[in-house]
Amino acid sequence: MNLKNKTIMITGGTGTFGQMMINYLLKRKDIKKIIVYSRDEFKQRQMKEKIDSKKLRYFIGDIRDKSRLSIATIGVDLIIHAAALKQVDVAEYNPTEFIETNILGAKNLIEICAENDIKKIIALSTDKASSPINLYGATKLCSDKLFIAANNYIPSTSFSIVRYGNVEGSRGSVIPIFKGLLKKNIFPVTSKQMTRFSLSIKKAVEMVFWTIKNSVGEEIIVPKTPSYKIIDLVNAFSNNAKIKIIGVRPGEKLHEELISENDSKNTIDIKDYYIILPHNNKKIFLYYKKKFKAKFVSTSFSYKSDTNKKFLKTSELVKIVKELT
Repeated sequence: MNLKNKTIMITGGTGTFGQMMINYLLKRKDIKKIIVYSRDEFKQRQMKEKIDSKKLRYFIGDIRDKSRLSIATIGVDLIIHAAALKQVDVAEYNPTEFIETNILGAKNLIEICAENDIKKIIALSTDKASSPINLYGATKLCSDKLFIAANNYIPSTSFSIVRYGNVEGSRGSVIPIFKGLLKKNIFPVTSKQMTRFSLSIKKAVEMVFWTIKNSVGEEIIVPKTPSYKIIDLVNAFSNNAKIKIIGVRPGEKLHEELISENDSKNTIDIKDYYIILPHNNKKIFLYYKKKFKAKFVSTSFSYKSDTNKKFLKTSELVKIVKELT
């Protein structure tokens, strides 16, 4: 999709990703309008004070509210869907709230696309949606499936997914938590064996721009990104840190997974990204093969943070921490 003279709506637009995405969009002079759709009026007010542009419109609304979505999306060309309930442990004790937002909210967006002739949706997903063991991951997997399936019965709209792990420095991620513990120098760690993928907010935004430009619908885009050991991240904060082992929290994994072995038969490699294609994928595969020289991965392939080929060194993590704190 060419963004010239387009109207873009970002659900959950006051979050870490939404604000960074909007800053990048506003650097372009050819965008017609950007709609920030979120339910927190205080965060919208804070955002207005930081980001001032005549191209920005603020809508207070919840993706659970289909009638409000219907009004907000009039004249919209592209939706970037970032709104979600995300805290893994909170989901385990409030499952219906996560289902209402993450699944039924996605359903509302899909139905609105047909009503208001939306041309494209890019929905943000999570590593938790791959082989989910927690409620949050299960809701996001269901959301992903809804968006992918929507390509079959709303041909006028293209639905694609962008899937990645925790973003460095984002709200609720480990770096801001560890920053707050520096004075005490005691760091709670689930396990010394824990690993995570590392992705900057800048890379996340660039990936969404890439997907807007190149995706055709039905695919899940996954970035190739390095991993790190949680113990190395602790050492990046303090050379003499005291580590408190707290054990696995409800629904938590020791290692992140972005692509399961079961998905390998439909996964292609295009240099900077992996792409999970739908089951009947010949047409889409030929598109990516012609444009990016795509090739299928091996049938035993999986993409996990503990078996990743690239791991960040402590010195590299120190640099990331300094940039974010």
